[in-house]
Amino acid sequence: MHYLLIYHLSPDYLERRGEFRNEHLALAWKAHKNGDLVLGGALQEPADQAYLLFEGDSSEAAEKFANADPYVKNGLIIKWEVRPWMTVVGDMAASPVLPE
Repeated sequence: MHYLLIYHLSPDYLERRGEFRNEHLALAWKAHKNGDLVLGGALQEPADQAYLLFEGDSSEAAEKFANADPYVKNGLIIKWEVRPWMTVVGDMAASPVLPE
């Protein structure tokens, strides 16, 4: 199953992220190497949200990531949520559905 970790970014996110970026990226690459984090990044124009795609049997890895993330701990993320995402099309779809 796929899970989206949705971050709502603070208005000063771009100005403040530099201080915490290396620690955030180290955490993200570790989660990727562990097989939990598939893909992640922030939306642009405006940079107001970020999405991190996790894969697993539950949302636990995404929730643990958010709770350990220095962006969350230091107020760059004003709100976050984890949503199950039923992916059905594409090579990486967790539950492929083909046309009849």
